[in-house]
Amino acid sequence: MSLKQIIAVISLLLLPGYMVAQEDSLSVSVAEKIIVEEESRDYKPYDPLAPARAAFFSAVLPGLGQAYNGKYWKIPIAYGGLGVGVYFYLKNDEQYDRYRSIYKRRLAGFTDDEFITPTGTQRVTNDGLIRAQRFYQRNKEISILVIVGVYALNIIDANVDAHLQQFNVSEDLSLRPSMNFNEFTGKTGYGLSLNYNF
Repeated sequence: MSLKQIIAVISLLLLPGYMVAQEDSLSVSVAEKIIVEEESRDYKPYDPLAPARAAFFSAVLPGLGQAYNGKYWKIPIAYGGLGVGVYFYLKNDEQYDRYRSIYKRRLAGFTDDEFITPTGTQRVTNDGLIRAQRFYQRNKEISILVIVGVYALNIIDANVDAHLQQFNVSEDLSLRPSMNFNEFTGKTGYGLSLNYNF
């Protein structure tokens, strides 16, 4: 091989290396943007004190626990229940006081109450006044129980709702019916399968 041929082979071998080693003068640098897509959740992240906090808020002020949980539509229901209980308590207390004062006046000897006609006939006897007092006293006590019950339900609702907001209900966990064909016996087995995908 001649010297010209050796130089030509060497130049052919080095030429691609030289071409690769050159920088492209027309290249443009592009800054990459990293986009992190947050996972959308149907539940709040776990906070072990959230149920106790919601129950405490509802105990301090009815409806405040529901506002803490974001269930604002439940606040009028809580106040409506409490308002109904207070209304019936006040009405029954008014009627109880009315019959009690008439009964006391009759025991004192007065005969000018609203249940005595101008001719002196009693439309409601003393026994009737006693029964009316017992009836309205019982209704007052029931009204107090309604108020306490609605107040307790308000606290329980806030606590349970705070618990359930942290509960993961996703498509990854499913319960489906399944059929399993046993090839040896020729019978079909029925059941439920619990699937957890991750």
